[in-house]
Amino acid sequence: MASNQECLLENGNPINDTREEEEEVNHHHGRTARQMSASSLRRKSDPSLANGVQNRHLKQLLVNLQVVLFGTKLSVLLPTIPLSIIAVCYGFGKPWIFALSLLAITLLAERISFLTEQISYYTGPTVGGLLNATFGNATELIIAISALSQNNIALLKYSLLGSVLSNLLLVLGTSLFCGGLANLRGEQKFDRRQANVNSLLLLLGTFCHMLPMLLRYAGDSAVAVDQTLQISRAFSIVSEVDGDEDVQEDVAEVGFWSGFSWLFVVTTITALLSEYVVGTIEDASRSWGLSVSFLSLILVPILGNAAEHAGSIIFALKNKLDISLAVSLGSATQIAMFVVPCCAVVGWIMGVNMDLNFNLIETVSFALAVITAAFALQDGTSHYVKGLVLILCYIVIGICFFVYETPLDRRERKVKRGV
Repeated sequence: MASNQECLLENGNPINDTREEEEEVNHHHGRTARQMSASSLRRKSDPSLANGVQNRHLKQLLVNLQVVLFGTKLSVLLPTIPLSIIAVCYGFGKPWIFALSLLAITLLAERISFLTEQISYYTGPTVGGLLNATFGNATELIIAISALSQNNIALLKYSLLGSVLSNLLLVLGTSLFCGGLANLRGEQKFDRRQANVNSLLLLLGTFCHMLPMLLRYAGDSAVAVDQTLQISRAFSIVSEVDGDEDVQEDVAEVGFWSGFSWLFVVTTITALLSEYVVGTIEDASRSWGLSVSFLSLILVPILGNAAEHAGSIIFALKNKLDISLAVSLGSATQIAMFVVPCCAVVGWIMGVNMDLNFNLIETVSFALAVITAAFALQDGTSHYVKGLVLILCYIVIGICFFVYETPLDRRERKVKRGV
């Protein structure tokens, strides 16, 4: 008994806090921490739409419709989905299409998480884990594949890098900052073992990005391009790892086949809107006077996962820091160790030369973000100053890319000038 107590205290978790977290986990059977985070923005649907309907199948359809479309506080963004399609059909300005599509994706990303969670209730832990790994970062993956299909590798890399940086610095930093301010009288603690595992995986991802980048400076540039591509594909096959962990939940709100049908519909609409985002981001950049790299690195990742980001902060305010860390670190790990390698492999299949060389300043930003987050979490305790430092690091990187002119931005400037 004494050894168990020492083990719990050594990992930064008092006995009472651990029991509370175990009760929390047991209450949420079959869900990942990221799904629990997104669920903080959900609301109970009122099945009034189906009242008075006698036909059983029609009634079930209406109930599912109400649960899927209106079972979230983000349902206020629902009109942006048809408005995006109408804007394309009637030739509205491309900046409007970009903004509407991005807002619609914010809602759809949360609904994909919800539907994946519903299906996982019926499939068991193995298939449920596979679904969570596949659809946990569905928004990033869909946008990435859209960029691959349009051979827009620079946009793809910036959006994925932006997702990692926003999770590691902005989301984690805001969670630590808000949680620290809300719990000033007590010290927030978390399980540092899981934080260390995610940090090590992210350091592995840093190695896989730095070596192809350094290879470009090590020899003949013409030969190095081909070698970088080959080594990137090898690293991508080796390093695909799922960094999310299962937590647990109660009862499904949507049937198994209904969940699959809705997931197909929502994913298809997300893919369509992702095509709009990728196809109009350069026009939005020229219209708003912001660089493409800044939009894809800062704006797209923040809005694309706004639901789970908000949920992470809410859990930190409730002193459930382990869930917040599982969301931010788990998401960053999944993108770095699953989505990026997947994109390299899919690009290989499509005949697109997608490598892991994110260029010098981008790779250094990634490495510094990983190291800074690892240092902030090394002792298993939290303080609002740690969160503030991470937020400031994100702001510094944002300013850097706001000012710095990337090759993608130089190309856009030439297009704008008509060169």
